[in-house]
Amino acid sequence: MQQIFFPAEWHSQSGVQLTWPHIDTDWVDILEEVIDCYVSISREIIKREKLIIVASANSDVEQYFSDEEKNNIIFTEIESNDTWARDHSLISVIIDNKPALLDFGFNGWGLKFAANLDNQINNKLYKKSVFKSDVEYKNNLNFILEGGSIETDGKGTLLTTSQCLLAPNRNQPLTREQIEEHFKRVLGINRVLWLNYGFLAGDDTDSHIDTLARFCDEDTIAYVKCDDVTDLHYFELKQMESELKSFVKSNGEPYNLLPLPMVDALYGNNGRLPATYANFLIINNAVLVPTYGTKKDEIAKNQLKKQFQERDIIGIDCRTLIKQNGSLHCITMQFPEGFIR
Repeated sequence: MQQIFFPAEWHSQSGVQLTWPHIDTDWVDILEEVIDCYVSISREIIKREKLIIVASANSDVEQYFSDEEKNNIIFTEIESNDTWARDHSLISVIIDNKPALLDFGFNGWGLKFAANLDNQINNKLYKKSVFKSDVEYKNNLNFILEGGSIETDGKGTLLTTSQCLLAPNRNQPLTREQIEEHFKRVLGINRVLWLNYGFLAGDDTDSHIDTLARFCDEDTIAYVKCDDVTDLHYFELKQMESELKSFVKSNGEPYNLLPLPMVDALYGNNGRLPATYANFLIINNAVLVPTYGTKKDEIAKNQLKKQFQERDIIGIDCRTLIKQNGSLHCITMQFPEGFIR
């Protein structure tokens, strides 16, 4: 029987992928503004590891980086519909001690948006020899899965939400039990913790787990906590908190819970935006934390510093990203050590 290891995000990394904004994405009206944000994120990553940039034209991206910075960037020309790499990118596992990349199907969060180009990125990227020669590519396109919808502790436990994985137009008519079996078979998971409560207004992912609750290590879960009884999220997030308190680790002990503040309400053209501090990215020696220009930014960073004492806590202004209903973790995908050339 195959031994499958699904590394947690804090596992040593060889690099991170970004899919770059261009004029044919929804960013067209604020393209330079969002590119500034991408450049800020890129510079923090390349200080610590490789960066893969998927772009419609490399020349559009190279101008933003110095020759020295380019030494740690792998530029690849591949067409895309949009830029949410967390959800269209490859998922990394280690099978019988050998690295493997799983290419799941991506259908625009349940057929909400066009994804015909995004769904081809992984296969094209693999063929560009970005990854080491011993890295295997495994096609899993008959199963729809977005990276933002699952969290692993690196020890066989998966955290997810029923709102997303059981939502229409993904893997119906599969039941919860059948989905769990698939995860056990292809991700090496032993058990799945399902959150049935928790949402953010304006979110079009059907409540991705990376907007609500995140493993920080195998013992600790950070989560969004709402203390304002007048906030429309209060009841659901309180219920989610109760669910998290009821979860236990494999040894039967409760998790350490790390509350993150609810972001002060931000609004766009279509109402409230799903801003969240849970959408942080763990990279080598640092945690990149989305900030939104409010006093709560420092509270969130200080909370995460309690957990990640050995890592730099770096705030990235994500007020531009949230205009398209996503944030920092949503636009990135990490690859463990030993995957990238």
